[in-house]
Amino acid sequence: MEKEMKKKISIAVISVIGIITTIKLAIIYYNANFNPYALSSFCSVNEFIDCDGIARTIESQFFGIPLAYWGLFLYSFILMLLCAPKLKNFKLLKFLEVFKNPLDYIASLGLLSFIISMSLLCISLFEIKKLCVLCAFTYILDLLIACIATDFKNGGFIHSIKQSFRDFLDAVKVKSYLIAFIIVILAGVGFLTYTGTTYKFTPQVKRQLEFREFSHKKNRYAVKGNILGDAGAKIQIYIFSDYQCPICPVHNVMMHKLAKEMKGIQIIHRNLPLDTECNPYLQSPFHYGSCVDARYAIAAEEQGKLWDMNNILFENKPQTEAEILRLAKPLGFDLQKLQQDANSAATTEKLRNDIDFAYKHGINGTPTTMIGKDVYIGVKSYKEFKEWVEKLGAEKR
Repeated sequence: MEKEMKKKISIAVISVIGIITTIKLAIIYYNANFNPYALSSFCSVNEFIDCDGIARTIESQFFGIPLAYWGLFLYSFILMLLCAPKLKNFKLLKFLEVFKNPLDYIASLGLLSFIISMSLLCISLFEIKKLCVLCAFTYILDLLIACIATDFKNGGFIHSIKQSFRDFLDAVKVKSYLIAFIIVILAGVGFLTYTGTTYKFTPQVKRQLEFREFSHKKNRYAVKGNILGDAGAKIQIYIFSDYQCPICPVHNVMMHKLAKEMKGIQIIHRNLPLDTECNPYLQSPFHYGSCVDARYAIAAEEQGKLWDMNNILFENKPQTEAEILRLAKPLGFDLQKLQQDANSAATTEKLRNDIDFAYKHGINGTPTTMIGKDVYIGVKSYKEFKEWVEKLGAEKR
């Protein structure tokens, strides 16, 4: 009994540490996704060791619930199991009498959690290519809990899993507990279905998922030539882009899809490079290389290949003339004329006019969408863009 008590105390201490850790992870998750004024957390050290970066990914949640909350529930449930022999004496908690062998259940839960943790670690290392040290710490806690709770002299984990299963079968033989179990399962499934489909608690994930279709490097809706949409259409959509802007490629693909699906619109590209080399409104360097990209986009239009150039610039983000010319060569450009036009006075004037027009209308960021007098800086969901043009009279093709 003394050995069992020591095990319970050790598990309780580890569980409390786990609760504190997952609360900290929940705070990091909130700050990373919903607090624009939050500073980087202590465990965001570099590009690899980056808790904040992982917190911003789609993989930081499961069924619409942040993983930190799942961990908090796990450690709280383990503490409840440890206290089950005493808590069952309270009338409202009499159902806890079904937990006859708490250490076996804790061992099984700890093992299951550790296996899931290893899967999460693989996703973190090989897909996200980042490591959250606090998450890794909880993985160690899960393994410790599993090992401490297991009686390795009496069958180890296999015995704990079998015992847990036997106790479960004994519990559901009691009609009232069977009904309660079914109700809890149905309620749980219903709740997770709700959170997993609405993303009520993780709205930023829902937005990321909406953008996933448009975040592929290759633009599957790409067109050639200078016209995107219907030439001379009533609804003229002006888009202001910077070819080094990280979110602009997503917006670009959205606009291409919009032109493919909706008739009665024409999308017109305007350059707004956030680069001091050509943008006099900036006070410090920002998107290096975006000015030379913009010059070549304007030059490409002279050869009837604006959108051809647009796609290779967004997909490759070149920062020098040599890179652009290398990428443009397979597309059939007259490279000598392209280079001359890119560095001509006419191109310089046209680029300056685009930049002046943007700032005159309060546009100082990319991507920006402008229809008439309505201006939106940033990226809406594709559904919102579609609804916007539909209200103006655009129809599905």
